[in-house]
Amino acid sequence: MNTTIIFEAAHKTLAGKLSFPEVVGQLLTAGVEYYHVDYVGLKKTFYSADGDMVVTPINYEELPPVAAEFDTDALRANILDSQRNNQPYRDFTRRAMEEGVQGYFAFLRGKRVTYFGRQGDQHTEWFPGAAPAK
Repeated sequence: MNTTIIFEAAHKTLAGKLSFPEVVGQLLTAGVEYYHVDYVGLKKTFYSADGDMVVTPINYEELPPVAAEFDTDALRANILDSQRNNQPYRDFTRRAMEEGVQGYFAFLRGKRVTYFGRQGDQHTEWFPGAAPAK
């Protein structure tokens, strides 16, 4: 994996300078197959198909604790706000934590993100234009 591209993409994401589609493109170029966002541990772990991994911090201050209840409807609205209105990642993160998102896996080649809560609740969101195989 190209760690330079991964660290740059992670930094620009936190700074609100990259959209999700741009991040996906850069990470695929860097050799990332999927990544895990851990809101409790405030870190992202990027994985290659070969088992390599890179960890970057989520260094936002004053984030809320992850809510105990998972609110799927609010999460869907949060995702839609990011897709349609280019919501900054910091705002997405804060809202996701308030909605009970403990973390998520973004499967780049699989074109989906699976969000999960503290009690095992989960929601899978397909990338725009992607859909489950029939």
